[in-house]
Amino acid sequence: MTRDARALTLLEELILLALDPERGKPTCNARDLAYGTAGAVLAELEIQGRIREERGRVQVVNPLDPADPLLAALLRTLDPPAKGRRRPGVRARRWVGDYDRHVQEKYLDLLVERAVLSRETRRFLGVFPYHRHFPGVPDLARKVLDRFTAAEAAGYPDHRDRVLAALVSAIGLAGELTRLGRTGRTAMKVMRRSEWTAAAVRYHVKQNESGDGWSGEGGESSGCGGGGGD
Repeated sequence: MTRDARALTLLEELILLALDPERGKPTCNARDLAYGTAGAVLAELEIQGRIREERGRVQVVNPLDPADPLLAALLRTLDPPAKGRRRPGVRARRWVGDYDRHVQEKYLDLLVERAVLSRETRRFLGVFPYHRHFPGVPDLARKVLDRFTAAEAAGYPDHRDRVLAALVSAIGLAGELTRLGRTGRTAMKVMRRSEWTAAAVRYHVKQNESGDGWSGEGGESSGCGGGGGD
């Protein structure tokens, strides 16, 4: 089966945009990327018409399983019994905080399984294992980046591209990925503030920046590179 960048989910695209192809690690904080992938799950489910947001809560409007089995399993976590609840749905912020690492790990495994990424296992201090991920062949990460750059140049005419840009901004990658400097970062920030999924991610990113978070793979802190995350 031919692998195509267009067949990737939003969260897979976000992972590929965040990974440094030379070092095999995120160019932003690893925990922030985890929050971003969880938020991207919600964004993907919303785009597919499975969920909606109302006053900060996620409500399932179409419980039929998506084609992606991992998305289907995650959708089921958003539809708990309503008994004893004052309002239906799960709080978006809470879900992002509960499922961040789970989502990232599962989808990294899936991207490796599909050969979109290759994995190298290394050991921190010679003891603790951690992974590095590199683009596969063909390099879909490059195709995703090219599409993102083209969408920015065109002013993000597609809703899906606007959501992806909002998530990129939420995890502090706007400065790394924009080709338009401050203008590009500002445009992504505006989209971030208008997308509830990106707002939920940004809430946790700010909490992590205050010191309440983990440092990432191999005990390394991987803050965003230069260029300005906002």
